Amino acid sequence: MPFVSIGGITLHHRYSPATGNARPIVFINSLGTDFRIWDEVVSALDGEMPLLVYDKRGHGLSDIGGVNSIDDHVDDLCGLIDHLGLGKVVLFGLSVGGLIAQGFYARRPEGVEGLILSDTAHKIGTADSWNTRIATVESKGIQEIADGVLKMWFTPAFHSARSAELDGYWNMLTRQALAGYAGTCAAIRDADFTEAVRRIAVPTLCVVGDQDGSTPPELVRSLADLIPGARFEVIRDAGHIPCVEQPEALTALIRDFVASLADGKQTHG
Repeated sequence: MPFVSIGGITLHHRYSPATGNARPIVFINSLGTDFRIWDEVVSALDGEMPLLVYDKRGHGLSDIGGVNSIDDHVDDLCGLIDHLGLGKVVLFGLSVGGLIAQGFYARRPEGVEGLILSDTAHKIGTADSWNTRIATVESKGIQEIADGVLKMWFTPAFHSARSAELDGYWNMLTRQALAGYAGTCAAIRDADFTEAVRRIAVPTLCVVGDQDGSTPPELVRSLADLIPGARFEVIRDAGHIPCVEQPEALTALIRDFVASLADGKQTHG
């Protein structure tokens, strides 16, 4: 069933089981998107390992809910994982999804086998930048900022060669619930995991598109530097959402990371 109520919040999700011993991977998507951004990656990995995608509250087909902090999103994710009986998982968090993954680990480290933190950081942006964005979308709508956001999401090559997809992602962004979008902006504004990530003690891969305009490579590298033994990888020809722009490269990194977990190898890099 693609809908479940977690703590009174209805979440839209899709779970694909698999044979073998691989831990489930939970994909946590970025601000202003729904779980369709993972389609190509999930299609490539289907059957190799259990896969869970979901729309966080305030996005996609999930309830808007009241989003006040990253903890609200962590509550939902904990409940969804428990509902599905997944046990230990690998968390793949993109952008705000990476903050949610960091928050989940801080609360429930025993439930995490490994972390993939994509195009994210321990702290993203400033209070002023987020307050400005919130004020703009609340007064003029998400469409007011959409073109600028898409320039950070995707490379110039994507903009010039994949116009139909660009239109589709513009639609996805602007059709998110305003309250969910603004609330999640505030959650990002208030999140700071600078000290918490120093205590991460599971294999961690930090990955970023080389042309990410939202969380540039040097910011993601600073996150990797804080996490003991974290591996850092840059995906060429990608902006803020590599799972859309370079799914094959990202899928290869996921397979390699999961194989290192199964073999018990360290992920230092």
